[in-house]
Amino acid sequence: MFQKFHLLLTFFLALNCQYLSAQDPLINILEKEISREFTELKKQETPAYYLSYRVSDMEVTDISGSHGCLEQVRRNNNRILTTMVRVGTPELDNFHAIRGGAGFNYLGITELPWDNGEAAITQALWQSTNTAYQNAVDQLGKIKGSNAINAKEEDQSPDFSSEKQENYLEPARKIVVDKKTEDLLAAKVQKLSAPFYNYVFIINSSVKYSVNSIRKYFVTTEGTKITENRNYIELTITCTGIAPDGMDLPLYKSYFAHDLKSLPADEVILTEVKEMISKIGALRKSPVVESYSGPALLSGSATGVFFHEIFGHRIEASRMKTVDDAQTYKKKVGEQILNSNLSVIFDPTLGEYKSYVLSGSYKYDDEGVLGKRTVVVDKGVLKNFLAGRTPIAGILQSNGHGRAMEGMGPVSRQSNLILESEKHYTEKELRDLFIAELKKQNLSYGYYFKEVTGGFTMTNRVNPNAFNVTPNEVYRVYADGRSDELVRGVNLVGTPLAMFSEVEAVGGEYGLFSGYCGAESGRVPVASVCPMMFIKKIELQKKAIPVGNTPPIDMPK
Repeated sequence: MFQKFHLLLTFFLALNCQYLSAQDPLINILEKEISREFTELKKQETPAYYLSYRVSDMEVTDISGSHGCLEQVRRNNNRILTTMVRVGTPELDNFHAIRGGAGFNYLGITELPWDNGEAAITQALWQSTNTAYQNAVDQLGKIKGSNAINAKEEDQSPDFSSEKQENYLEPARKIVVDKKTEDLLAAKVQKLSAPFYNYVFIINSSVKYSVNSIRKYFVTTEGTKITENRNYIELTITCTGIAPDGMDLPLYKSYFAHDLKSLPADEVILTEVKEMISKIGALRKSPVVESYSGPALLSGSATGVFFHEIFGHRIEASRMKTVDDAQTYKKKVGEQILNSNLSVIFDPTLGEYKSYVLSGSYKYDDEGVLGKRTVVVDKGVLKNFLAGRTPIAGILQSNGHGRAMEGMGPVSRQSNLILESEKHYTEKELRDLFIAELKKQNLSYGYYFKEVTGGFTMTNRVNPNAFNVTPNEVYRVYADGRSDELVRGVNLVGTPLAMFSEVEAVGGEYGLFSGYCGAESGRVPVASVCPMMFIKKIELQKKAIPVGNTPPIDMPK
C-alpha cells in the first residue's frame, strides 16, 4: 500500500512540475539551450565540465520623496542573465583562487528580452555562453601559470563540489503595483517626508518605497532546474542633520515586509519620523566623544551589526581558499572562540524569528543548493563555516550559502544570523554587570550603543585585520548613577580576536539588523537577530568631520 501511494505521489509531483514548466516558457528555453551549448563545449580543445544559466526576472517600483515633495516614481523591468562556465576539472578549474587576484568575481551581465521570443533569447544565450567560455579558458591558463611558479598550496581540496540535483518549480507570483497603489504610495511618501522640511539643520532627507517582484531561474548541466519567487517591500527613511561644528549627523530607519499590509501604519511611522527629528536636535547639542577603551553595552540591533562585521565575514568558507585572506578562524575549528553560553546560527530557511521578518531568507542559494540551518558556534566552540560549492579542507559539501548578485559568481556569504544564549540576563542585570565592570576598571563612565547605521571590515593580509562599526545613537553611562547622556562623533573599532574574547554576557530585548552586505560577489540581503550584549572592553575613535560642511543657522524655521 505504501509503495503504491509513493508511486502515485511521485507521479503527481512529476505531473505538476511538467504543468508548471509548460506555464513558464523561459525555463524550457533555458533547459533546451543549455543542453545544446554544453554538447558543443564538451567537444572543444579545452572542454567545459559545467555550465549554468542564472536569470533574475525583476519588476521593481521605486517611489521616493524628500521634505514633503515627490521626487521619483520609477518602474524597472529587467531580465538579467548570468552565465557560468567551468573548464578543467572539479579538482582544478577556472575559479581557482590566484595569489594576488582581483577578489571580485565578475562574470558579466546579459539582458534577455522581456517577452519569451525563443529566437531572440536563444541568440542572447549563445553570445553569453561563448563569451563566458572564452574567459574561462583564458583564466584557467593564468591559474596554471601561477601554480607553476608559486609554492604548493596548503589546502588541496577541489575547486567545485558535487551536490544533489534539484528540481523545484514554484508558480509565478508578484506584488501588483497598479496605478491606484502607485498613487497611494506617492501620497505616503509626501506625507511621511513632510516633517523634515521644517528644520533647517536637516540638510537632506529621503523616504522611499521599493516594491520588488523577483523571479529566479536556475538551470545547470547537472540537471538542476529551479524557479523561485523572492518578493518583498522595503521602506527606508533617512535624514542627515548637521552640527554647529560641521559634523554630519545621519539617522536611518528601515522596514521590510512581503506585502504592503504588513508594514506599520502611517501614524506609527510618522511618530518615528518626529523622533528622528528630535534626536538630531539633541545630537546637535551633545558633546563629542573622545577616544575611549573600556566596557560597553550594545543594543540587540547593534549587536547584530557587530557580529556580522567582526565574525560573519571571517567564517565564510571560500575565503579560506584565498591565500591573501587573513583566514582568522581557519584552524580554530573545535576551539572555544566565544563565551561558552553563546551559539551563533545562520539559517536562510527562517522567514521570521522573535516576530521579526528576516530579509536574508531563501529556499535555494545562487548555486542551486538548498539553504540549510548551519550552527557555526555551539556553546562558544567553533564548529563549522558557511559553505557554498567551493570546498575547503574538512568541509567538502555546500550548506546552501553560495550567494551572489546579478553578474557575479557566487561565493560563501551570510544569510540570517541568530545569536542564542544558554544564560539570558535581564536588561537590568546586564546594566548592573556593566556598572560593576566600570568600577572595577576605575572608569567613571562607559558607553551604550543603541543604534548603528552599518560598518565594514577588512579580512586580507595586506591591510590591518580590523573592523569599523558606525553608530548614530550612543549614550554615555555614568558609574555613579547619573542619567545617561547622548553623545556623538564616535566609531567603534578593533580587531576581531581581541574583541571577541571580551564578550561577557547577553540578555534583554532582541533587536533586528536588516540590510545589504557588499563583498566579493556583490550586494546580497542579510539579517541579524540578536539580544543586547555586554562587552568588557571596546575601543572608540573620533569620527571625521567632512571638509567643507557649512553649519546652518542654529534655529528651526
